Amino acid sequence: MSADEQERPPEPPGIDELVDRIRAGYTRTSPEEASAAAAEGALLVDIRYAALRERDGLIPGALVIERNELEWRLDPRGSHRTPEAVGHDLRIVIICNEGYASSLAVASLHQLGLHRATDLTGGFQAWRAAGLPVTTGAPVAADASVPPEQSVAPGHPAIPGHPVTPAPPTIP
Repeated sequence: MSADEQERPPEPPGIDELVDRIRAGYTRTSPEEASAAAAEGALLVDIRYAALRERDGLIPGALVIERNELEWRLDPRGSHRTPEAVGHDLRIVIICNEGYASSLAVASLHQLGLHRATDLTGGFQAWRAAGLPVTTGAPVAADASVPPEQSVAPGHPAIPGHPVTPAPPTIP
């Protein structure tokens, strides 16, 4: 059998097909559903990068965790988890800018056992277009009494080699 006749592995999916496959495995949420879920205790997690948050604002009450730290912060058994990562049954709504990167993030969280993780259809832009609350201004800096390389919140260690992302402002 020549090299040309050998069986070739299947063609890998393109990104659009991959996202479609991922989304087929869970139910996404609308902005209104995400708002209602947050009122019932779901954790809204904003994974947009700082420039987008500064440009467009923040969702009140959403936890800001940049994408490169997401799994470390939300794994309930992880050594660098955020205090909100209380268990694998936690309802989590991931929010990116337009609802694409969040779908890939949800797939990763499902692999960690966070089976109730979902994402916001249309991302932050859909939230804002729906007329839901958005705050403007820079996020509140981390606790100044703790060096930034040691904590992103009181008692919460930073991940070595990763930038520190300040917490969003606390909304009364």
